[in-house]
Amino acid sequence: MIGAGHAGLAISRVLTEHALEHIVLERGEVANSWRYERWDSLRLLTPNWQSRLPGYPYRGDTPDGFMTMPEVIECVAGFAAAISAPVRTHTAVTAVSRVDGGYQVATENGAIRCRSLVIASGAANVPHVPAVREAVPPPIKCVTAFDYGNPGQLPRGGVLVVGASATGVQLADEIHRSGRPVTLSVGEHVRLPRTYRGRDVLWWMEHSGVWNQRYDEIDDIERARGLPSPQLIGTPERATLDLNVLRAAGVEIVGRLAAIRDGRALFSGGLRNQFALADLKMQRLLDTFDEWARNATLAVEVGTPERFEPTQAPESPRLSLDLRNGEIRSIVWATGFRPDYRWLEVPVLTRKGELRHDGGVVTDAPGMYAIGLPVLRRRKSTFIIGAEDDARDIVAHLASYLGTASRSGGD
Repeated sequence: MIGAGHAGLAISRVLTEHALEHIVLERGEVANSWRYERWDSLRLLTPNWQSRLPGYPYRGDTPDGFMTMPEVIECVAGFAAAISAPVRTHTAVTAVSRVDGGYQVATENGAIRCRSLVIASGAANVPHVPAVREAVPPPIKCVTAFDYGNPGQLPRGGVLVVGASATGVQLADEIHRSGRPVTLSVGEHVRLPRTYRGRDVLWWMEHSGVWNQRYDEIDDIERARGLPSPQLIGTPERATLDLNVLRAAGVEIVGRLAAIRDGRALFSGGLRNQFALADLKMQRLLDTFDEWARNATLAVEVGTPERFEPTQAPESPRLSLDLRNGEIRSIVWATGFRPDYRWLEVPVLTRKGELRHDGGVVTDAPGMYAIGLPVLRRRKSTFIIGAEDDARDIVAHLASYLGTASRSGGD
């Protein structure tokens, strides 16, 4: 197992249930990404009651709250201790190669051979920054969500936030609250209310079955896996954070950053279309919730159906921004992340550097698996709540593979 985050530890727990010997290699500490690659104020998007792992439900006294990063670290580390996970910390993997019907895993502390391998190193190892970054004038400070800790790290003055996923809207909100003027560049995005009909929107996602939709039931699985994270924020007030809220607070909304030429940022003019598409998709999802509620025998009370104000586009959004006149002092790239497989020497990657897999079963490498990637086996796969179901499916396949390999004379 490569990676001791929540997904890798979920696999470890299920492997132990199957009496399958294994080790978990971790480049740093348990929950390393949560410890060192998140900004200071970040909270989970999922309510605490959804922070459950195999045999390890949420144990706090605020089930409807949202965990801070220290609380997430405590949760994941507590799970590792509770299951006595065989984790080798500070053991970075430097190469994986195919050998003798299995795999050789080279690490900073020596090599290991194994019959099967599970990649649980995460989907967000490296920030994805578009090539247009190279054209940013030198005086402007550029940071990614990995670099960003808090607004105090940014110079005083205007900030351009590029990207309007969960990360983008949260950072735009926090930076604006620090007193800095913020311009938010918006491309494709997913709009959701924090609560709907008196329940958290993710309660609806789980109970209506939307989150449990399998990858092989989705018409365009590649598109589903590439969608940005929904515009949500976890706050004690369970507040909605969307573009209407940001605009009302004073954040300037502009279109997708298309290019930077001669020191000017150029934005697309399709803002109204982006808004209309996001609003339509949200409405369709809410209709799905309503239909489920009509047909379900609910053991809890829910309110009446709600409809939300359309996203309001600026009358005349600016199409360009001079990056040389001092109005913008820094740019925050909230343009997504990608996994890092530079250490993987087995030919299992696409031209985009993504794993070729069928629901976590790596198609070109028998005995190799992955977990924790977007919509791996279900829509909820990347969330903590999605780890157990995916882990059980993958371990069932893995156990069958090992049994078949043994009967056929494998190692």
